[in-house]
Amino acid sequence: MRFGTDVRGCAREWDSGWVTADDASRIETDWLTLPELVEVLGEPLGRVRRFLDESHLIGSRRDGALKVPAVFIKDGHPIPSLRGTAIVLHDAGFSDDEAIDWLLTSEESIGVPPIQALIEGRKAEVRRVAQTMA
Repeated sequence: MRFGTDVRGCAREWDSGWVTADDASRIETDWLTLPELVEVLGEPLGRVRRFLDESHLIGSRRDGALKVPAVFIKDGHPIPSLRGTAIVLHDAGFSDDEAIDWLLTSEESIGVPPIQALIEGRKAEVRRVAQTMA
């Protein structure tokens, strides 16, 4: 499965394969600012901030602004299984930046980047691996 962004900036499926950065094990994704998230999610800024506070989304400071990987959003909503996985990673001592890096980087025991496995519906497998890292 390969992802890019549609006109609203959220993840959409492309052709087979996975978009990766120069480091062949890391996903390349657009990063959305809070105003872009408001538009993509169709939610007010307060609700978008609540998504971040409650780990429905995970953000990172990039170029002086808080941004969220576009691949964390599907069909105009945060990927549902992201929240529980983010909580497991935070409980394991991961910072938001570390959790994002782990989710976007290929994990040998899963065979793909964890975010791809979450999108494919393999949340139990991803969370089992995340729990072993505590």
